[in-house]
Amino acid sequence: MATRGKSINLFLMDGESTGRIKCTLANWTGVAYRIPRTSLDLCKERDDLKQSGVYFLFGTSDQTGNNVVYIGQAGSRKNGEGLLYRLQEHKRNPDKDYWTEAVVFTTSNNSFGPTEISYLENRFCGLALAAKRYDVKNGNDPTHGNITEEKESELEEFVDYARIVMGTLGHKVFEPIVSSKSIEDIEKHSEVEEPILFFNRANHNASGRRTSEGFVVFKGSTIVPNLQKSCPENVIKLRERYKSKIDDNHILLEDVLLSSPSAAASFVGGSSLSGNVMWKTEGGITLKDLEK
Repeated sequence: MATRGKSINLFLMDGESTGRIKCTLANWTGVAYRIPRTSLDLCKERDDLKQSGVYFLFGTSDQTGNNVVYIGQAGSRKNGEGLLYRLQEHKRNPDKDYWTEAVVFTTSNNSFGPTEISYLENRFCGLALAAKRYDVKNGNDPTHGNITEEKESELEEFVDYARIVMGTLGHKVFEPIVSSKSIEDIEKHSEVEEPILFFNRANHNASGRRTSEGFVVFKGSTIVPNLQKSCPENVIKLRERYKSKIDDNHILLEDVLLSSPSAAASFVGGSSLSGNVMWKTEGGITLKDLEK
């Protein structure tokens, strides 16, 4: 059966794309909000933000420059201050000054109890850790909780919709750098699978693939250790940023997403290189010729 399209409603609450956004999806009881930290006080009168739910705090690390996220849950309290109250607590916490924007998930019918939000927090943390796009700031693994198989099926459907909404709001925190779609999925969507490309220089071998976001260098690739004088400044910074992902044998420990084939070639080769020339198919066809 072909995958059907989704109708998503984005309401710009402040009349501008940089302000607060309310997001709903057809045939879904969930409600999502994207709230800039500076706009938190504008939400005091919103009753659905006083309910139970799960929230994400997004920001950038001052030390590494990496995207970071903290995932938490908030139960409704006797005074009615659930999600909003928890976000205000984080805003006052000096240890969480990194976050600039929050995304929260609740429901239109206030149906989340402690079991539901514990399950969702656990699942969202697991997805974020597996995707490896953001540094997850949670100190402890959230508990999964005990739920029936019927409730689990219901919550998994909520997770599926939440993944769509989160990406729509600009955060691919749940999406792996390299798609795990099967050949069957690709055929269903009439997609063209990008070929795996290879880099070989000075006995250093790497592999990767173009994606809709740039170029991914695959785990297991060998990185040229010494940087040449021609190495671009941005690549020097990338080497520093991802040094923890390169072991003592100069082997990449995780997939790394770069902005372009040339950025990926320069990252691997340690000098200014053309990705259209350096990346080749298994049969030796350059990316430049492949594009033709």
